[in-house]
Amino acid sequence: MPHGPLSLPARLCLLAWDTGGPTATGTARLSDLVRAGALTELAQRGLLTDEDGIATPVDLDAAAGDAVLDGLLELVRESFPHPWRTWVTLRARVTLDAVREQLVAEGWLRAERKRVLGVFPSVEYALERAAVVDALRAEARQVLQGPSPVAEVAERDAAVVALAAAADVLGQDHVARARRVEELTGRAGAASPGLVTVVREVRTALSAAMAAPASP
Repeated sequence: MPHGPLSLPARLCLLAWDTGGPTATGTARLSDLVRAGALTELAQRGLLTDEDGIATPVDLDAAAGDAVLDGLLELVRESFPHPWRTWVTLRARVTLDAVREQLVAEGWLRAERKRVLGVFPSVEYALERAAVVDALRAEARQVLQGPSPVAEVAERDAAVVALAAAADVLGQDHVARARRVEELTGRAGAASPGLVTVVREVRTALSAAMAAPASP
């Protein structure tokens, strides 16, 4: 799925979009999905590593060169140590807000500023490239369905699809394709045995967050 420099959290944010209307998931759950993508990309890049289940920065001076990823990396560095599952939801709205600002700047979304009750400022987002997002979703579904061998799927694409399936945003029966999702999870962490553990932990935490009752 070659779509230029889009990061994993940005691609997941777009995949969750209903091109015929608003986003397909509530804000809280979209935040968790986007955060899971950011954690996974930082781990794939070797900027976050696993130490006894704790998400740990590898180098205090290293940077991803992406505002969203670097923002999360800084948050992890400055916070009390937490396991991966905690970081999937902890202050996840911060990462979602950063991703949407980035997508607005790059022309994927349009920000529409309004006032609730004529007083409270609010921002709504509209999709600018619906056809491209539809194509992105179709490609992700093809990866989930097969028949291409998982070994031929790019590691970043495998991560995107495994997380999107966990959040149930592809409109497919991901339960029936559980084996394929597990294989994609392994492919996403193919660079090292430790990375597989991280991707699986993040995916499991995301599934649990999606299954939890929505906040009122």
